[in-house]
Amino acid sequence: MDWGKVVYVFFSLMSLTSIAGFLYEHTSTALFVAASVNLVSTILKIGVRNLLAAELLASSLVADIHLIPAFVYVEIVGNMSWAIALSIGALIANIFSMGLVYIESSKNREEY
Repeated sequence: MDWGKVVYVFFSLMSLTSIAGFLYEHTSTALFVAASVNLVSTILKIGVRNLLAAELLASSLVADIHLIPAFVYVEIVGNMSWAIALSIGALIANIFSMGLVYIESSKNREEY
């Protein structure tokens, strides 16, 4: 078992589920956790060298660019509806990213 891949997929999936958690319970703490976990996931994707590495990193960056302004909208502007809209965009980017992870995993299985 490749433990590096386990950690990488864990943080990717944790990022997806923490955004879903914020969309269920609209609190700034949940949004902060979602943004933080997504940033860790992005940092882990920088070192990935596989077939879809560029697409994985791009989708994670898109989620970051949605979640950071969403947190600003909640804390500074006080507009929860914009934060929710931006978080939905981050959720879609992370769903796309997990789809790429599944495609990459199936490609690796065919090589054995």
